[in-house]
Amino acid sequence: MNIAERIILTPEEATTISRWANGKSFPLRLIQRAHIIQLSAEGIFIHKIAKRLNISRPTVQLWRERFLAFRLPGLEKDAPRPGRFPKISQKKVMAIINATLQTTPPDATHWSTRSMAKAQEVSEASIRRIWRQYNLKPHLIKKFKLSRDKRFLEKLYDVVGLYLNPPDKSIVFSVDEKSQIQSLERTQPLLPLRPGIPARQTHDYKRHGTTTLFAALNMLDGTVIGDCMPRHRHQEFIRFLQTINTKTPTDLDLHLIVDNYGTHKHPRVQRWLKRHPRFYLHFIPTSSSWLNMVERWFAEISRKRIRRGSFKNVKELIMVIKQYIESHNQNPKVFVWTASVESIMRKISNVKIC
Repeated sequence: MNIAERIILTPEEATTISRWANGKSFPLRLIQRAHIIQLSAEGIFIHKIAKRLNISRPTVQLWRERFLAFRLPGLEKDAPRPGRFPKISQKKVMAIINATLQTTPPDATHWSTRSMAKAQEVSEASIRRIWRQYNLKPHLIKKFKLSRDKRFLEKLYDVVGLYLNPPDKSIVFSVDEKSQIQSLERTQPLLPLRPGIPARQTHDYKRHGTTTLFAALNMLDGTVIGDCMPRHRHQEFIRFLQTINTKTPTDLDLHLIVDNYGTHKHPRVQRWLKRHPRFYLHFIPTSSSWLNMVERWFAEISRKRIRRGSFKNVKELIMVIKQYIESHNQNPKVFVWTASVESIMRKISNVKIC
């Protein structure tokens, strides 16, 4: 008959064990282990300890042995466990990764967990786990377009330089047109938001014409000079340049960042610029609208005021746009450009490598 090894506590250990056993702020598992050692030190048999604490004998034996081997630290922390052996071999895992990266299913453009699980004869949960582990997301796609502008780098340095280090005694404007803004009237009124129910809007509408929003975003203070016109030809662009001219201090140079739309390069526009030498146009590279900060402001006005709106006519649409500009200028938000030319070129290089 095996006799359990006697447990003898030092005064310090006895004090700690008593504090754990009688404490209410300690984890329940630690309190239980302290009771096991406390009763064992009193010479109580294992089966009686198990009965008193309503636990199994192996549990009592386990923590007695842990204490005898590691003393107090052995009670505070569980022993490391080996974990479950993997059900899928590393060879199979690599086969799934290669299939995800290098192949597509016969009836789709990309793999889903269901189609990959069927093709590899494993569970969908295994596919999800492997994809998560290796950061594979076949369902996502990001779009990009590389500029083919031969003067791309030159224009990039020019525009980014204006953002990061604007000239003295001048104002930098990011200028563009948001064309063909539709005046759409929903066929039924918007159903309001309710608890648990989102606002609801009919999918059908009546068209009442369009307008074009010309906007110049002041990169220094975030204010916007804006105007709505029926078209966006060179005539309208010149009218907008005149508006900018009248609404800015005459002693400051004006640097306008614009895209490569033909309107901005029209001969009449060039003649107007010669008559107004304080205006300087800086063209972004082709296919690089992301470089024009006013596009960020266009996204805000679309999201906040236009997209979910219902307008009975173009006049009402224009009124709403002007009200938004007026409200924005009362508490303008400054858009700060932070990317350097070097960081932009690194990202472009990464896309080309891929």
